[in-house]
Amino acid sequence: MQIEITERIDAVGAGDWDALAADDNPFLRHAFLHGLEQTACVGGGTGWHPHHFLLRDDEGALIGAMPAYLKTHSRGEFVFDWAWAEAFERAGGRYYPKLVIAIPFTPATGQRVLCHPSLERSVVIRAMIEAATDFSRRHQLSSMHCLFCEDTEADEQKALGLLRRLGCQFHWINPGYPDFDAFLGEFSSKKRKNVKRERRLAREQATAFRIVRGDEVTAEHWQKFHQYYSDTFHMYGNRPPLNLEFLQHLARTMGDQVLMSQALDDDGLLAGALLFRSGSTLYGRYWGCREERQGVHFETCFYQGIDYCIRHGLDRFEPGAQGEHKIARGFLPTATHSCHWLEHKGFHDAVADFLERETPLVRRYMADLDGHAPFRDASVNVSQPSMRAISS
Repeated sequence: MQIEITERIDAVGAGDWDALAADDNPFLRHAFLHGLEQTACVGGGTGWHPHHFLLRDDEGALIGAMPAYLKTHSRGEFVFDWAWAEAFERAGGRYYPKLVIAIPFTPATGQRVLCHPSLERSVVIRAMIEAATDFSRRHQLSSMHCLFCEDTEADEQKALGLLRRLGCQFHWINPGYPDFDAFLGEFSSKKRKNVKRERRLAREQATAFRIVRGDEVTAEHWQKFHQYYSDTFHMYGNRPPLNLEFLQHLARTMGDQVLMSQALDDDGLLAGALLFRSGSTLYGRYWGCREERQGVHFETCFYQGIDYCIRHGLDRFEPGAQGEHKIARGFLPTATHSCHWLEHKGFHDAVADFLERETPLVRRYMADLDGHAPFRDASVNVSQPSMRAISS
């Protein structure tokens, strides 16, 4: 087996890359990653410089891959290491650039090491992670980080000596609800009334709510959504990472896995949320609106997505990072994982000590939030498997 590193994902055929993914996670598709590069959302002066790892057999066939980037900052990652960087640089070190194994701007759990189904995943994970740490040493990088990896991948990387970090998001799980009313029927009376009130208020502010496939969204609505989404970023002093060209690329190449949740009024598109889907999971990403109206955000971003999952038989809904307000709407604390390699031993030991103290606090935080679930029957609290998963 031979390792290659490419700075352009179009050096790999889309079919060859996509054949390695064990599922249909939209963010791992060649079209998604290529679109980011083609439309300059990554590369250039963005601070995200592609360095994808490829594993080939003796005949040159692609049998493994890992999306990776040299980073000159920590923006767009959602596993926050700003304090680590500040501490290391105060001590005289140089934290950036670093190597990040991740999907840019995407805090969604998924495979980070892709491999041919005929191969043993643990062997390929070991080969890729060892190649990434070797690359980091040779180029005198401070660190290597694998973000939002699957639990089993985190186990493999911890066994290789990487530090494992626990995080928390809020996910919705579908045990097989026949309709939205059945889902609300599991809520306590007060929580159920609150949701119904929010949905009623939203419907007083808009003429219609709907979810539209990306390839069926009009050009006008893509333009308006990008404007609204950009305004949301600018409101908080941030630069929007995705340009209109990238959204249009997604609509052309991934229309069946890209969705827009829309709120409409007499003047057209009032608000929108960008969604992605696989065969089992709905992913929420970005939101924007022409103007704030009561209840519209929750309806567009959360309730429409839950209803979509129920109608289409999807198992879960991951609406994005952060947001304790999601608990009252049926999203429950769920463990996320990242793994970290730090070249400097003293720095490694300091971060290891930090994580040893941080991890039980995250567990306690999740357990406390679990107690605020809106369900009247504690057995309906489907986050418990995720809570058990963090015991390692």
